[in-house]
Amino acid sequence: MSKIQMKTPLVEMDGDEMTRVIWQMIKDKLILPYVDLKTEYYDLGLVHRNETNDQVTIDSAEATKKYGVAVKCATITPNAQRMTEYDLKEMWKSPNGTIRAILDGTVFRKPILVKGITPYIPTWTKPITIARHAYGDIYKNTELKAAQGSKAELVITDPDGTETRALIHEFKNSDGIVQGVHNTDKSISSFARACFNYALDAGENLWFAAKDTISKTYDHRFKDIFAEIYENEYKDKFAAKGIEYFYTLIDDVVARVIRSEGGFIWACKNYDGDVMSDMLATAYGSLGLMTSVLVSPDGKYEYEAAHGTVTRHYYNHLKGEKTSTNPIATIFAWSGALRKRGEMDGLPELMHYADALEKASIQTMEDGIMDKNLSAMSTLPDKRVVYTEEFLDEIAKRIVL
Repeated sequence: MSKIQMKTPLVEMDGDEMTRVIWQMIKDKLILPYVDLKTEYYDLGLVHRNETNDQVTIDSAEATKKYGVAVKCATITPNAQRMTEYDLKEMWKSPNGTIRAILDGTVFRKPILVKGITPYIPTWTKPITIARHAYGDIYKNTELKAAQGSKAELVITDPDGTETRALIHEFKNSDGIVQGVHNTDKSISSFARACFNYALDAGENLWFAAKDTISKTYDHRFKDIFAEIYENEYKDKFAAKGIEYFYTLIDDVVARVIRSEGGFIWACKNYDGDVMSDMLATAYGSLGLMTSVLVSPDGKYEYEAAHGTVTRHYYNHLKGEKTSTNPIATIFAWSGALRKRGEMDGLPELMHYADALEKASIQTMEDGIMDKNLSAMSTLPDKRVVYTEEFLDEIAKRIVL
């Protein structure tokens, strides 16, 4: 069988620890036998990031802007322990955060549904996609302690030097704490357009929620920007697609989500998306069954697994022990990127291969063959726990083109 030919390279971002090991296995066993893979390779492993003063992360993001599609392995965001373990020059920032900032992107996470792994919410028969606005709010906050007797004010200094002041609190009877958060119209607008575009591509309804009844300026600005962009740019497109945009309060939407059957996109502010994406991942199964794609407002895509680098399994691997690690989310990062590359380049055979790879992966699990973690969740009567390499071999057997 001749291999599927690619026209344009993917940007390939390699990563760390056990996911890095599995990354190469997936390429060797599931991709290279079928696809004449073309990638522009960037090593985002922590060692190389340290060697390049993290320039490699910036370069990989710029390459994504150039080529339009990237696939990323899980990477380490270092803490104090990693500083010592890897003898780092400094505590480098999260690669995901750096790439998000350069692409001005929104993160979309969607669960993978598999027979035998039943969502904890029985009405959820379709996947719910979380869209997280990955900028601002408490993640770029400024915070201070306030001594008893002090006064905290919010001050805006206009370009002409004019000051507008608002009292936050007078700490008359107790010490306290103060936090300042911000966002920008530009970032909120990019978030909105990425969500509307993703909904059109998916053919699914878009829900957005905030707390504008309490936060009458901050959250209300989110609501207004979404409404303005929808009315001016997307209302007719949504109608033609037969889908709708829906806004409500965050507490109302949580209740609606629990009662729903799924099958829609839930756009969340930064903190809401951070919390709710992990809630959904657990309710549907695990982070190992969750896809993740970063989408820029101008249509650049970076696919990755939603989980981390599986450190404990990596240390076992270094001892020469076999591991039973779930590779599904990483496989779906590759399949998502290859499908999008095929879509952009007009290569239906590459899109068909991506579909076949995902179908084979799901079929393997539904045949009862899975890693130790998935086996513990599965209700299938006959299950066989296999090591990672065996799992990938079983998937390869089921790929039908």
